[in-house]
Amino acid sequence: MRAIWTGSIAFGLVNVPVKAYGATEDHDISLHQVHATDGGRIKYERRCEICGKKIKYKDIDKAFDDGERTVVLTDDDMDALPAEKSREIEVVQFIPADQLDPLMLEKSYYLQPDSKSPKAYELLRRTLEDTDKLAVVRFALRQKTRLGVLRVRSKALVLQSVMWADELRDAEFAEPEKTARISAQELKMSATLVESYSGDFSPEDFSDDYQTQLRQLIDAKIEQGEDLDTEATFGTTSEGEGEEGVVDLMEALKRSIAGIEKSSGGKGGTGKSARGSTGAKTTNQSTGASTKERRSATAKKKKTSSSASKKKASPGSEKSA
Repeated sequence: MRAIWTGSIAFGLVNVPVKAYGATEDHDISLHQVHATDGGRIKYERRCEICGKKIKYKDIDKAFDDGERTVVLTDDDMDALPAEKSREIEVVQFIPADQLDPLMLEKSYYLQPDSKSPKAYELLRRTLEDTDKLAVVRFALRQKTRLGVLRVRSKALVLQSVMWADELRDAEFAEPEKTARISAQELKMSATLVESYSGDFSPEDFSDDYQTQLRQLIDAKIEQGEDLDTEATFGTTSEGEGEEGVVDLMEALKRSIAGIEKSSGGKGGTGKSARGSTGAKTTNQSTGASTKERRSATAKKKKTSSSASKKKASPGSEKSA
């Protein structure tokens, strides 16, 4: 894996050389746009609106427009900024982990020691681990000055970029205009429902159903062409009860708890016993049969419809009937 940034962590007078690597990756299936009529791929050209010529990426600069004037900023101008020249992750403060609002967290990077003697790296890692704190840091990456935190994951240091305070919107606009009155009984039943779903979080128990179904759709269209039999591909989807089937909030809570108790044999229990230990994996298995089974079902359906059409078309078969 290629490092996206090389520099050092400035921890007081201690210097920790590190390399940064992306800690996450996108698993989404890559799609491109095509002309619906003939399937031709849609291309986007970088074309100058003044001279009309296509422009190479290396000849493109950035600009700021205030409505009256346009200020062009070249790569040299951007590189001249003092913050951009810095190759340091500067530790400015240590804070308790629970003081950081998760809403502020952005991209994560693994930091690998970039030294033959990683003692300083291990010292900082152990210090963060033993004190159960986060290190608030400042650093520059990809022409932006950023705020971040250092934390420990397994045996590695992780750098997470954090939004600046003025980038976080106030939640006031999303708050209800009127506070609804909640009874003690409703609150108690809601807590019982929460307890029924409670358990230890295991990310491996969950998977991206949309991407799984998208891959299934692509495979089916390759196999069956445009005349896709969605029922044979995905199976039948059971529609949930609409709002008209729910009398009120209390009734909904009662039915939810009763449903969980029934599925767990009347024992209640944790979230794993209520939902099934495999979580979303169970859902994935039920989204449709295997490719082989789907092909078999589709083939039988086509064979049946073909036989039926032949019988209708044959005059001999009508006489024998």
